[in-house]
Amino acid sequence: MRYGILGPVRAERDDGTPVRAGGARLRALLALLLLEAGRPVPVERLIDALWGGDPPAGALNAVQSNVSRLRQDLPIEYDGAGYRLAIDPDEVDAHRFERLATEGRQALTSGDPTRAAALLREALSLWRGETPIDVRGSAADRLVEMRRRAVEDRVDADPSPADEHELRALIGADPLRERSWALLMRVQALAGRDAEALSTYEKARTVLAEELGTDPSAELKAAHLRVLRGAPRRALPAQLTTFVGRQGELSDVGRALRRARLVTLLGPGGAGKTRLAVEAATRTTGEVHFVELAATTGPDVPRTVLDALGLRDTGLRARESVARPGAADRLVAALSTRDVLLVLDNCEHVVGAAAALVGRLLAGCAGVRVLATSREPLGLTGEVLCPVSGLAPDAAVRLFADRAGDVVAGFRAGPADRDAVERICRTLDGLPLAVELAAARLAVLPLDELARRVADRFAVLSRGSRTAAERHRTLRAVVAWSWDLLTGPERILARRLTVFRGGWTLEAAERVCGGTLDLLHDLVAKSLVERDGARYRMLETIRAFCAEQVIETDLGQAHAAYFLDLARTADAHLRGADQLTWLARLDADRDNLHAALRDGEPATALRLVAALTFYWWLRGSRGEAAALSTELLDKIGPEPPGGLREEYVLATLNAELAGARPPSGHSQRYLAALTAPPRQPFLLYLAAITAGPPPEATGRVTELHAELSKRLIGHPWSEALAAIGGGWMKMLFDPESDPAGAEAGFLGALGGFRELGDRWGMMLAQSGLAELAAWRGDHAAALAPMDAAMRLAGELGSVLDEAEVLRSRAEAHLLAGDLGAAAADFERSAERARACGAPELIAAARLGLGRIALLHGDHATARRLCESALRDCPAGWYTADGVRMTILVTLGRVAATAGDKAEAERWFRQVSTIAAGPDGLRAMADAQAGLDALGR
Repeated sequence: MRYGILGPVRAERDDGTPVRAGGARLRALLALLLLEAGRPVPVERLIDALWGGDPPAGALNAVQSNVSRLRQDLPIEYDGAGYRLAIDPDEVDAHRFERLATEGRQALTSGDPTRAAALLREALSLWRGETPIDVRGSAADRLVEMRRRAVEDRVDADPSPADEHELRALIGADPLRERSWALLMRVQALAGRDAEALSTYEKARTVLAEELGTDPSAELKAAHLRVLRGAPRRALPAQLTTFVGRQGELSDVGRALRRARLVTLLGPGGAGKTRLAVEAATRTTGEVHFVELAATTGPDVPRTVLDALGLRDTGLRARESVARPGAADRLVAALSTRDVLLVLDNCEHVVGAAAALVGRLLAGCAGVRVLATSREPLGLTGEVLCPVSGLAPDAAVRLFADRAGDVVAGFRAGPADRDAVERICRTLDGLPLAVELAAARLAVLPLDELARRVADRFAVLSRGSRTAAERHRTLRAVVAWSWDLLTGPERILARRLTVFRGGWTLEAAERVCGGTLDLLHDLVAKSLVERDGARYRMLETIRAFCAEQVIETDLGQAHAAYFLDLARTADAHLRGADQLTWLARLDADRDNLHAALRDGEPATALRLVAALTFYWWLRGSRGEAAALSTELLDKIGPEPPGGLREEYVLATLNAELAGARPPSGHSQRYLAALTAPPRQPFLLYLAAITAGPPPEATGRVTELHAELSKRLIGHPWSEALAAIGGGWMKMLFDPESDPAGAEAGFLGALGGFRELGDRWGMMLAQSGLAELAAWRGDHAAALAPMDAAMRLAGELGSVLDEAEVLRSRAEAHLLAGDLGAAAADFERSAERARACGAPELIAAARLGLGRIALLHGDHATARRLCESALRDCPAGWYTADGVRMTILVTLGRVAATAGDKAEAERWFRQVSTIAAGPDGLRAMADAQAGLDALGR
């Protein structure tokens, strides 16, 4: 709910429906409870607040009656100490106002006026009038005074001539508010009405003398002195469009200017450095001068600054024997006693000369501060760098919509258009200039067509404002300006770095491109490359431009070789204690790894698939693994390259498991020929789950498992995996065996994987222990290992495994009879399955919910859920076939319990048409049991 007392008292439900508060006394009672939200209010205080010192005889009963009326809609409790409105105080506008106003004042006193103004505006927006109508006594007076102070603080933080009306209202209510008088003088002077500001001072002085017999305070006298001295000059270019986004950066720049004398906004062309600098300068106080250096050469920098300050180097002709001071000397002399902020725009092409001048000014003029914009730092001691890059996604969308409204009347980025706008902004890296150029194209292109064409950014964004500087008229010109400032070696490295996708490390740049630390540092300094911690990247716009520059041969093979080495190194660590570290390392280079796989030679690509398969599995990216493997297998053909049979089998299994290719029998043949641990140990797992035990396994499970285990001795990870396989084989194919044998296998595997530090292996072992407990009929005992498996899946960040474990835990709850917990876990499983794109698990979750509906006797819902699950469960996926078979069995049971024997038989008989591995054996047995029950 929402509650308000800053105006008439009100209470509203979340949907906006008001709660009726009755007459004046009932509203006053509610207002008092809201003032003390979350705290008990004694009955005596309520009586005193409502009737004062002379309450009627029935006051207690009246209070109780009114509280009862309020209790019908509001959470009011009585705890012995009094009545308490059991809500969070922040739900009440007065408490939110007090918190925001306090935070705003703290920001103002700490020197952050931008944040202060934002907080105070939000606080004042909560008021629905100037007084709280239903609050009485000192509480009302306190709130009114807090509002007046907040108005003064807000004007102090961001003064504007438009504030005059509100300040006059404050003075009218309290003529002795000296701060309001001082602020009124300030906004009048800001509007250029100095004479009126001086008259205001005289009025204030007269009021204070007549009412209090005192002189103005030091604050009011200081305001008077500032008016007498005249307003500082503020020469900033006027802006023709609104300022969108960048509030965080604006605050950062403001803080930097308060603690440093040289602040440089650093970023690529088109990032909006100039606009941000102007907005930041606008929010400062004192004298400000804007100096445009784009058309200036190095030697002319001092004279350009002189001209911007209005200090023309002209006058009476000096005698030739008298040396005239240079422009830099004149600047130092002119600024040595002034407090001034110089905004030096576009320093990158004159960076040396700009640095030399700024160094002299900072050393010789104590009151000078400099805010520079550049594509590389000035390189002076004490320089604070504020990086400026693309806008955040939401801000970029707002900017596009704002500028699009200028060319297409009534344009709104509604839900139907938002995807296209987001795609445009993402393609353009959120660079403000690029986004604005794209929005201007809506004059001739529909939005969906613009979204389709914008990938060819330099062709589409080839026209801009005729009044803009030449370097800002097209996107190509913006990037070319930066390219032209590079040295020859820097251009070579910039072109070479385009081989990377999504970023790179220093080691990768040195190995693949032959780059040096110094050259990479120079590209970062010139805003062609961005650094994020230990990684580097190019904005896609800059990368596209650099990739067009013809300098030397392709580096694709060197790129693929480097990332093959990385994948192989990481793969070995993924089965140990450093698993999470190396998962993150591969995540960071995912785009590079996939590019190397697609662009590398077939043999290199096949080795990459083998090295990345376990990573894909851990990350739940099995569809991705299938697509990349299928794409590669189509290039290679039906036979593997020499010496790469194991890698070929892995690629084939990736494709077959997702139904991208029909079963080929590779896994059975591979396991039959296995004589030693494979080079890629995870192949053992994939081959086993697709092949299952050989036909001769019946009655020989222990013997066959022992034979396989002998071949894996000496490789601890494979030995632990084989122990899990032995446990599953006993459960699935030797049901008459002692469960203790399967348990020993799972526990042994858990210990082995724990010693290695492999969370995935531990999760697999815990899942086995849970299934074993369920197989024994002890469903409650299955929950602890399920919870452990869920925690391990969370540590791995595998949403797919979380979905699978949740589904299994839901099954345990279902078999234990806890239908509520089962339904909750099925819902959570479906949510995670949707997040990672696992249709078979979405179907399994719907199936589970359908089974619950059947247990509740809701046949219609059960059938609807199961038919939906069957429709969406992918056919031909190995991991989905068992799910499809179980859905068919459940549909048969729904029909049978509804009395439709013919339909039940139809569903049961469809089960035998699906060829599935071990997961389908139970479903086949259940289907046969269903047919037997029907007498078929």
